[in-house]
Amino acid sequence: MSLTVREIADSSGGELRGDSGLTITGAASLAEAMPGEITFYGNPRYLAAFRKTRASAAFVPEDFADEIVEAQIRVANPTKAFEQVVLRFAPEPVAFTPGVHSSAVVADDASLGKDVVVGAHVVIEPGARIGAGSRIGANSYVGHETTIGEGCILYPNVTIRERTRIGNRVIIHGGVVIGSDGFGFEMESSGHKKIPQIGIVQIDDDVEIGANTTIDRARFGRTWIQEGVKIDNLVQIAHNVVIGKHSIIVAQVGIAGSVRIGSRVVIGGQAGIIGHIEIDDGTLIGAQTGVSKSLHGGTWWATPSLPLKEALEQLAWVRRLGKLFDRVKALEKKIGRDG
Repeated sequence: MSLTVREIADSSGGELRGDSGLTITGAASLAEAMPGEITFYGNPRYLAAFRKTRASAAFVPEDFADEIVEAQIRVANPTKAFEQVVLRFAPEPVAFTPGVHSSAVVADDASLGKDVVVGAHVVIEPGARIGAGSRIGANSYVGHETTIGEGCILYPNVTIRERTRIGNRVIIHGGVVIGSDGFGFEMESSGHKKIPQIGIVQIDDDVEIGANTTIDRARFGRTWIQEGVKIDNLVQIAHNVVIGKHSIIVAQVGIAGSVRIGSRVVIGGQAGIIGHIEIDDGTLIGAQTGVSKSLHGGTWWATPSLPLKEALEQLAWVRRLGKLFDRVKALEKKIGRDG
């Protein structure tokens, strides 16, 4: 596929500067773009990289004056304009024919909606219900009495245990396990005794769950992932956790049991959250933060978690300790000599 920069500019509503007949055959980042491809520049931090790019064309901000590549398209949001062009050059999505693969095992009383796709070696247990247009990838497991809504995508090797409730348009990537037992034990004279985990997991509409993430079932009641939540890869969510609408959980986060997280919370990668606390709506938690108490809004960082400004001040103090020790030694030496 190829497009002229004039066609690209017209479709993005941008102002074209440069050769309007230039042919573009692909899209790539500043560093990877080759002649004949289009890229984008939207952040002053990347100006040096933009000056080195081999791309033939670029989306730039409306007020960008330098002429760096053969054709530049001025737009309000270069990143968004570039995303739209990338989709035009992308290959067609992989198509799946509705139906059940011959190697799949589907219980007689399982309910499959219209145009459901069931891949090779899938197991769907008795009482399960899968909504119209959903796709269950190869080697996946859907447990007893589990419900999956319409338009969902389960990529290969997903495990959904019994009585899980999944809404519409949920995307679950490979290796995810939903509904495994919560980590609950009581110490007795004979050793650790397992506490029954008899609750469920509920996942609401438009949630996306990254690869190899685990979400444990509740001890009783439900572990609840609310509408629009986006969860990255390798996240652990323990029993009875509630995550509010449209929150974002970045990779390798660990959330202990019975934590309640509000709406539009952002949790950075590798953060750890102790159990039985609350995090209010709109709270921002930095990467590798250790959260040991309830947080009531604002931005937090460090271990144990501190308000961002305070954490940065303490980091600056620590980094100046070496110079402070040198000054103290010099003063001691001077005092000793003068004394």
